[in-house]
Amino acid sequence: MGIVCPDESKRIEIEEFRRMLLSNAAVHRTKASDEFRNPGQLPSAVGLEDKKVCVTSGVSFLGIAIVNQLLLRGYSVRVIVQKQEDLEKLREMEISGEMRQSMNTVEAVMASLNDVESLSQAFNGCRGVFHTAAFVDPAGLSGYSKSMAEVEVFVSKNVTQACAITPSIRNCVLTSSLLACVWQDLNSSRTIDHDCWSDESICINKKLWYALGKLKAERIAWDVAREGGFKLATICPGLVTGPEFLSRSPTSTIAYLKGAQEMFRNGLLASVDVNKLAVAHVLVFEEMKNTAYGRYISFDQVITSEEELEKLAGETGIDITTMSSNSRTNFSNCTKLSNAKLCRLMSTIHRCNSEF
Repeated sequence: MGIVCPDESKRIEIEEFRRMLLSNAAVHRTKASDEFRNPGQLPSAVGLEDKKVCVTSGVSFLGIAIVNQLLLRGYSVRVIVQKQEDLEKLREMEISGEMRQSMNTVEAVMASLNDVESLSQAFNGCRGVFHTAAFVDPAGLSGYSKSMAEVEVFVSKNVTQACAITPSIRNCVLTSSLLACVWQDLNSSRTIDHDCWSDESICINKKLWYALGKLKAERIAWDVAREGGFKLATICPGLVTGPEFLSRSPTSTIAYLKGAQEMFRNGLLASVDVNKLAVAHVLVFEEMKNTAYGRYISFDQVITSEEELEKLAGETGIDITTMSSNSRTNFSNCTKLSNAKLCRLMSTIHRCNSEF
């Protein structure tokens, strides 16, 4: 892994682009007209120029899981870092083995998520972008405030605008949240699926800032994508779990579980393992050259029992008595969560069994 500053990155990518043009006999393609050849081929058969992607927040709990899955499937990965601390964390992950050893390239590029041009330079030469989060708070000290929700929206807009102005970018996968779907008037919907959107006023009234940030960030990404000429897919996961998930991702975990009592009573408290979620991100990205598009809900467990709830409480330190309410929940009357769209897509690749 090497760190590449934006100017150096631009020089390298221009040289790569020049070589690519020569190797393709100077055949020119535009973003609007470019089509992927052999769409039914496995990822290993994709051209080299299609195997270079960029991951924002690549040092986050989910970000590093996505990087590892990309490396496993033969991609070269560019990870955006914003400060020296992020770079040191990446090096520690390499040494500890948390980042998968691979013959493929992993490079860290300094770029600011607050600057569209800086992001575009970092994206230059990559075919796709995975945007997982606007910031990483490994110590869990800041909490997720209303102002952080605005940062989430601002960065989402910057990332997607950078995708729109970067000629090499074709596809973007953005990590949203199941919370961008579930906070609504449930009297009018008995099934929550990829077509459902949370109500912004409900999020504001209940001070659900994480839900509000993810909701608005996803909406603005769709607005930019419709204007920008690149293909977008968004994944809306439940609470992201996995080994030491609370210590690895404290801010988003605690913020996600605000309102957990109500989600539990309504049968909407769901989670997904970080590695399964990372696989879903990569496979959705690969299928975007075919028919994959739009929103995908991802979860592998809906918490419906006191035992499951108690286990989650033990893992997160949340007081179980504040969540279980005075009477036992009748889940037969609860709203149903559906990840059918993602499972249908996965079933074309390998057996799904509602694991995603």
